[in-house]
Amino acid sequence: MLISAGILVIALIAGFAYEYRLKKPDHLVLYETNEQIKLRKSKYYPRHFSLALPNTTYSTHQTVETSAKGNIDIKIKIVFTVAASLKNLPALIRIGGWNSNAVVKAAKEFEVTIEGKIKEYVEKYEVEELSSEKISAYLDEKLKSINQVLGIEVVSLTVQSFEPMDSKISEALKQQESARILEQTELLNQKARIAAAKTKLQADEEIAKMENELALKKYELKQSELEKESSIAQQRTEEELKRKKLQLEYESKELELLKNYPELLMLTPQAARLAEASQSLKNARTIVNLSQNDVNQGIDLISMFQTYLQNNLNKTSSNEEKN
Repeated sequence: MLISAGILVIALIAGFAYEYRLKKPDHLVLYETNEQIKLRKSKYYPRHFSLALPNTTYSTHQTVETSAKGNIDIKIKIVFTVAASLKNLPALIRIGGWNSNAVVKAAKEFEVTIEGKIKEYVEKYEVEELSSEKISAYLDEKLKSINQVLGIEVVSLTVQSFEPMDSKISEALKQQESARILEQTELLNQKARIAAAKTKLQADEEIAKMENELALKKYELKQSELEKESSIAQQRTEEELKRKKLQLEYESKELELLKNYPELLMLTPQAARLAEASQSLKNARTIVNLSQNDVNQGIDLISMFQTYLQNNLNKTSSNEEKN
């Protein structure tokens, strides 16, 4: 009994070891149930009831020969990388079959699809209108849903080169491209010169504007200073006029007082000078220097002084006659 149990255990272990395999990290383990393809998530899987599909990328290059508009033969080289699409495994098995090379077979179908799309696009345009960038953009647009059709995901797709098969046409296109680049470079240089000239002109205008504003400010300050000086000069003139007016009023009152009281003439500076001169030189002719202010009083004072002296002489003569 124990021997039979041992043999059964050994048989089960041997069967498990023969049938089950450990899942590798870089593999997808597929199985079919109810006509649906699903992924096994366990670490061990039965190898006869599962498909171990490599979960790695597949890269290849492709050369497509086609004709542009006008029957100009061209050659296009393409490099692409694909991988299994986890969301579209049934489509991958339908295209690639139930084997570990399903991704490679789907990639072959992808090459056929690319060739058809390129020919469809290139035949519509002249050679001069085509370029690697335009072809690559067209393929990216048309191959967005390829994962649902072929069950693969496009990791990258690059158009390496695009050139006519005729060397003369290829050389002519190269010269045309060179001329275009030189023209574009010259255009950029001229635009740079124009931009520099505009910048300089704008800077000159700003500088001129600032200088004009500075000149206006200087003029305003000068005008303000002149106004202040004019105001001060006017105040000085007004003060001088007031002073002269007061002096004139004083002199007028003094003259009025001397007219009313002629005897006060003896107290005037002119009379004092005459008296002093007469004491020094009794028989000499007295010369009295009058200042500028004295000149203003000259005529009136002399007239009054003469009148005063005449009156005194008359009084003296009259007294002598009476005596």
